[in-house]
Amino acid sequence: MPDATRPHDRFLACTHEVFNQPPPLQDYDAFAADRALAEAVAQEGAAWAVEEMHAFGRLAGSSESIALGFAANANKPQLFTHDRSGHRVDLVEFHPAYHALMRTAIEHGLHASPWTDPKPGAHVARAAKYYLHTQVEAAHGCPVTMTFAAIPALRHQPDLLAQWGPKITARVYDPRNVPAEQKAGVTVGMAMTEKQGGSDVRANTTRAWALGARGPGQPYELVGHKWFVSAPMCDLFLVLAQAEGGLSCFLMPRWRPDGTRNPMQIQQLKNKMGNVANASSEVELRGALAWLVGAEGRGVRTIIEMVAATRYDCMIGSAAGMRQAVAQAIHHCAHRSAFGARLIEQPLMRNVLADLALESEAALRLALRVARALDHTDEEHERLLARIAVPVGKYWICKRTPQHAYEAMECLGGSGAMETHITARLYREAPINAIWEGSGNVQCLDVLRAIGREPETLEAFFAEVDRARGADRRLDRHVAALRDDLARREDIEYRARDLVDRMALALQGALLVRHAPAAVADGFCAGRLEALAAHNYGVLPAGVDCAAIVDRARPN
Repeated sequence: MPDATRPHDRFLACTHEVFNQPPPLQDYDAFAADRALAEAVAQEGAAWAVEEMHAFGRLAGSSESIALGFAANANKPQLFTHDRSGHRVDLVEFHPAYHALMRTAIEHGLHASPWTDPKPGAHVARAAKYYLHTQVEAAHGCPVTMTFAAIPALRHQPDLLAQWGPKITARVYDPRNVPAEQKAGVTVGMAMTEKQGGSDVRANTTRAWALGARGPGQPYELVGHKWFVSAPMCDLFLVLAQAEGGLSCFLMPRWRPDGTRNPMQIQQLKNKMGNVANASSEVELRGALAWLVGAEGRGVRTIIEMVAATRYDCMIGSAAGMRQAVAQAIHHCAHRSAFGARLIEQPLMRNVLADLALESEAALRLALRVARALDHTDEEHERLLARIAVPVGKYWICKRTPQHAYEAMECLGGSGAMETHITARLYREAPINAIWEGSGNVQCLDVLRAIGREPETLEAFFAEVDRARGADRRLDRHVAALRDDLARREDIEYRARDLVDRMALALQGALLVRHAPAAVADGFCAGRLEALAAHNYGVLPAGVDCAAIVDRARPN
């Protein structure tokens, strides 16, 4: 035993005891610990999935799964364009943790369950699992989402869907770099944007030439470049290119049916601020084989089915980031003391935590309400609501996430900014969904496009919001003013962001008033509709039951 009084033993003495440090939030049922999620799953029609949700929640909350998320982000994918002999290979290697996360997602049907087992609540159950799993690690959700979204686009070409659908929807993850014909399950990516156009895909210059007869399902050859191809090791890609009849959609395999490599050459991987466990790339197409999906000149109409689904998953992913951020903040503050009291008991911190919790639950409610609409698109109200609520929700939820992630990180102090804590990763990840799949302006203009082309979408929106009429005067006033301002057509494009902001708040407020506890609904209406949401977090007005809101969101 060292003697601290003796000079030569002094440096062997213990310098301090570790205390007042929160334990890691792990080895818990992340579904059971999220009361808002459990209630929303049942209320939106997936009560039948509760038992499997608990099993998946335990998996998502396990220390093993959480460790995989950290490992996948600490080890970026690496590109090898050539082998040691000089042969072109275009190979991206991922850390085993990334593959483990992908395998979990696909074996649990996050890429296809509503297509293979369509029934009431199927989209809700799938969304809830995606919400839980992307809290563990968000980047691998990109290829999972694209694979999920490929099926609606391929419905425009039944023969290709019949050929590839079973492998796309199979619950088999096979990351081998071999032809798809040798696999039982495949993943799907997409290659839309080019450097000169970005979201303006009609400016694309990639060309497609028919190898024989022109027309749907026929083989073409693609030549050009793609500025942003995410998950380039997918087995298939939906690609936009200019055919003789105009911008068209194609299904392009990474390997040709004869077992040779399709000339899809990866130029470099993007060096991204977030989403680092997933590879995103720049690609040259040098005569790549692909099959036309739908008619020539109908590429946007065809691939928009895929884009709508990926935009929807951006909503879920951002809502998931909010939940993980607020769970970490509340957990930290429940175990950490400062200035003589636990942080969670201090009035100002409680105001901040309650405000973050309100944002999180409102995002979740909107995302799962859209999931229910997707489960019932055979009903006209639900179809119309989904059409307008997806861009509204994608814009608002994804736009709110970066500030939410930062504020939650600040609740942890300096530790929250360290890469050893998940909040640093959540902050780096937060802007991604707002930018990808159409940035904020694109979403707002899409809302106006939906209203202009199909005015019934706006009628469906107000019909949904009006289900809460009379329950809260602040919500009623907000909706009435919004209705008046949407009726004015002059300079509406200039006002689009303001209008879509308020549409999102109206829909979230209506859902919370109808379904959430009184403290949550009152806090949201007081802090978002009466005081509006343009302020920082932590300025909820007096009278809001912050303690009840925080207790509800605490991951006990």
